[in-house]
Amino acid sequence: MNYTLHQLKVFVTIAEHKSITLAADALHLTQPAVSIQLRNFQQQFDIPLTEVVGRQLYITDFGKEIVEASQNILNEVDVINQKLITFNGQIAGKLKLSVVSTGKYIMPYFLTDFLRDNPGVELKMDVTNKAAVVRSLENNEVDFSLVSIPPERLALDHIPLMDNKLFLVGNRESPLETKTSHKQKTLESLDLIFREPGSGTRQTVERHIQKESLKISRKLELTSNEAVKQAVLAGLGHSIMPLIGIKNELELTDLKVIPVEGFPLQSNWQLVWMKEKKLSPGAKAFLQYVEEKKETIIKEKFGWISAY
Repeated sequence: MNYTLHQLKVFVTIAEHKSITLAADALHLTQPAVSIQLRNFQQQFDIPLTEVVGRQLYITDFGKEIVEASQNILNEVDVINQKLITFNGQIAGKLKLSVVSTGKYIMPYFLTDFLRDNPGVELKMDVTNKAAVVRSLENNEVDFSLVSIPPERLALDHIPLMDNKLFLVGNRESPLETKTSHKQKTLESLDLIFREPGSGTRQTVERHIQKESLKISRKLELTSNEAVKQAVLAGLGHSIMPLIGIKNELELTDLKVIPVEGFPLQSNWQLVWMKEKKLSPGAKAFLQYVEEKKETIIKEKFGWISAY
């Protein structure tokens, strides 16, 4: 056997993405370069590591065992590198986060200065839907997750990060006035655009609908905040949306907040992690940073929200 650490990393990345093209993007390599590394790695084994069925790449059972062993080796290498950097008085290691789609509007602001001050910390952040975020927690794939409504079935620790305010939003052609507050029943006359079931936004909205006994027409159901925003911009309907994701559109007057009695609806962004999670030095340092700096960050970066 004469495989290299680089080959192990390439193979693990291919297994993670189940695609040579996506692995190449993740590794910042060309697709031919990744293919060559996979071929050279495969040549050292008599049993296939991968197979292609209907244009989809799959990892064989034997390949999955090699993935696990390879990841263990790479983890040990990371430990060695962390020890060296730590010995030199710096914080090092990987910081792995999973963030629900609307969380992408706030999480970078809690990372920028921390990563600048700790260049030895390598960030991996996955922005996805809530179901995938919960899976990443359950499978111990991340240090922290950012959610607005934590899953109740998991034993989690958490830090409240900031308020998540939801408003009724329409595009500039919406006939609804913005100078007076509308009754709750107004929602029943609208074609509302919803997030997918299970999202924090959807849960907050549905709890309100149930509480107020409203009969709502569901025009569309979309799987990301950006998709909902584009649908509202196009005039396909109104939506109850997190304010955090529409700052630019409000400033350009492409979207408008429509006052409704009892609004905004509100949840709270929370940084969560499994209670039994053994945090790395980098993760511990980030947690301490967030606790110490969150109020300053909220005031400096999100003070505009108070105007609503």
